[in-house]
Parts: sequence; structure tokens; C-alpha cells
Amino acid sequence: MLLFCLILPCMLAALSPAAMAAIGDPTVTITGYQVTPTVLLPGEQGMISVVLQNTATMASSTETSVDSGHTGSTTTSQTTDISVVFDAVSMFGNGLEVIQGTYDHAGALGPGQSMQFTFLIKAPAKSGMYFPEVWIHIPDGSNIRYPVPVNVNSTIGIPRQPILILSSVVPDSVQPGDEIPVTLTVRNDGQILADDVTVRIGNGSSTIAPRNTDLYHLGTINGDEQKSFDLVLISDKKTGSGLIRIPVILQYMGVDGVPYIRNTTIDIPFQGQAELGFVSVDTSPRRVAEGQPFDLTIRIENTGTGEAKQVAATIDLPMTGTREAFIGKIKPGNDAPAIFMLDGSAGGTYTYNVTIEYTDDTGSHTLTRPLSIRVLPSEGLGMVLPLGVVFLIGGFIGYRYWYLPRKNGSGALPWLKKS
Repeated sequence: MLLFCLILPCMLAALSPAAMAAIGDPTVTITGYQVTPTVLLPGEQGMISVVLQNTATMASSTETSVDSGHTGSTTTSQTTDISVVFDAVSMFGNGLEVIQGTYDHAGALGPGQSMQFTFLIKAPAKSGMYFPEVWIHIPDGSNIRYPVPVNVNSTIGIPRQPILILSSVVPDSVQPGDEIPVTLTVRNDGQILADDVTVRIGNGSSTIAPRNTDLYHLGTINGDEQKSFDLVLISDKKTGSGLIRIPVILQYMGVDGVPYIRNTTIDIPFQGQAELGFVSVDTSPRRVAEGQPFDLTIRIENTGTGEAKQVAATIDLPMTGTREAFIGKIKPGNDAPAIFMLDGSAGGTYTYNVTIEYTDDTGSHTLTRPLSIRVLPSEGLGMVLPLGVVFLIGGFIGYRYWYLPRKNGSGALPWLKKS
């Protein structure tokens, strides 16, 4: 009888194809959730996402088989991971309307694996905190319930923190090369104080920089309080026109010691202004003669900080020809010619006006300057002197042979009469 009791377990082991031994137990739980948006308005739709995870790092079963033969017995083992299978994942609103909230035949999770499920919800008309539940059904009969807090237009659960807003006051327009006075105001729109507030002026442009320091320490700013300070920025004449953004970094600490950083800008509108003048006035040919056509060239220079556009020049000389010249653009530090082709006129000195019209960032402008030009008489006028000599000779002959004889009566010459 004793021998039979000893042999029976071995026979059962040999006849049984496998023996099960579980190592660890699989388990599933919700490890995280997200409500979008974080605060819903009454009647607004949103989403709830939950993450299911099999938290067992090792959930497996070992299969052992014993084979008894003529030469002895051998034992083999095989370990297989155990997955958690769940039939359905669903959500119950508990005051919220669940528009889409059921996942049938959800699947299985192996050890350490996770899966995300998203539910579409609609907030009720009444504000407050709501706690819809996520239900997970597992085939062995166990169910998991997990409540998710949802804020509907309520201040409950919303963390309070300082909220710093930076505003700046700058001139309406700035010319490149000018100093720029700036007033910065830091306002705390939050309900809790902001501590250790600092303002740092960033390096947003190679042609603009603070005249003094770039770091300002404001200390503590309570809720609904503000602090202001002045600074001066310097600019280079090469600064381009348009809106230049200077970065500003706000750094501060909350009462709970949490650091905050806000990035904002100072917006400066640069408007370049052109300043036009005259470099030279030339003619071709260099000596203008009466009745001969010539070219009049007036070089116009831009000594300002902005580009001169749509530049056109006119002259009011009383001569026929081209008395208008279109130049186009003249950049700062450059010059351009205005060329007039004239047909010529009578000799003399002419005083005339040059009128320049142009536009820049500040608007339209007109510039007028008086000039003069000398037109030499033609070569025909050089016969005036010879004709004068001819007239003198003729006058002498008339005086000698007509006037004197008549005066003496006899017609004899004075020196002949005396002899």
C-alpha cells in the first residue's frame, strides 16, 4: 500500500501532459488621464484620454512536463507571459454627456504594456466639478472603475499663479541713429505675488542696444500691482526701416518656489528720412555757346538715413529740350545724375530753379534750389569791333574831306589857308 502511494504521483505526473505554475499575477490600472480643454465651458465638447497599463513587470506561467523512460526520467519547463484580456472599456458620465464612450473587445496587455483610450464628452449647462468613471471589464468577472475629475467653468482645482504682462511706450516713429526713450511697465494680472522679478533686454538686432544696463531687477510685484521703469536704446544709422522687435525676457518666482519665464518684445517703428542735396552742376560741352545744344547734368546726393524713392527733377530754363528727368531711387550715402538735354538759346546769364520731388518713409517731399548758367555769345558777335573801326575811319574821312572844308568856307584845309 505504501508503495502504491509513492508510485501514484509519479504516474499522474507522467500521464499529465503539463503542469501549470504561475509566477506573478497580471494586473491592469489607469496610470494617467488628460482632459482637453482643461476647463470646459457649459455645453462645450471635450475629450478625456486615459492610459491603461499592465503594471506587472513579470506575469508568466511555467509549463513543466516529466517523461519517464527506460533510461530514467527527464523534466522540461517552458515559461509563457500572461496577458491581461479585457472585454470592454467604457465611460459613464455621472452628470456629463458621454457622446462616444464604449470600446468593445478592447484587447489584451502584456506585462508592462499600455494602451490609450479617448472618450468624447459634452459639458452640462451647470458649472462645477464632475467625475465621470472609466469602467474596465475583465473576463474573470473583476471590474475596474476609475473616476476622472472634469472642471466645468469652475475655479475649483485651478492652480493660482502670478501672471506678468509687459507693456512698452515708445515714440510713434524713430529715425535710424536716434536715441530711443522707452518706458516699460510690468503688471501682475494674477492673484498671487511674483517674487524676484527681473527684466532682461535681449540682443535682437546688431544695430540696437541699451545705452546702459540690459538687466533690471524689480523685486516683488503683488497681484493687481505694476511697476514701471525707463531706459534708453541707442540705434545705428544703418538700422533698416520697418518694425524692429527687441526681445525681452521676464523671469520671476511664484510663492511655491516655481520659476516662470515669459518671452515678449519691444516693438520699435523705424522710419528713415531722406535728405537730398546737390553735389555738382556740369554742362557738356563745358563752355555753352549761343545757339548750340548742350547737356546739363545735376548730381543729387542723399545724405539722410532713409531711401529716397520716386525721385524726379525739373528745371524752368527758358529753353527748348528735355527739362524733366526721372531718377528713381537714391539710397543713403549715394548720389545720382539728373540729365537735361537742351537745344540752346541766345547768349547771356540765366537764373533758373531746380525742383526735386521724392518720397521716403515719412511721406512726399519737394525741394527747390536756384541756380544759374552762362551762355556765351556766338562768334558772329566778334565782328562788332572791326565794324567799329570801319565806322571810325569813315567818320574821320567825312570830318576831313567834308566837315572841315565847309567850315573854312573856301574849302581849303586850315594849314593851307594860313600859308
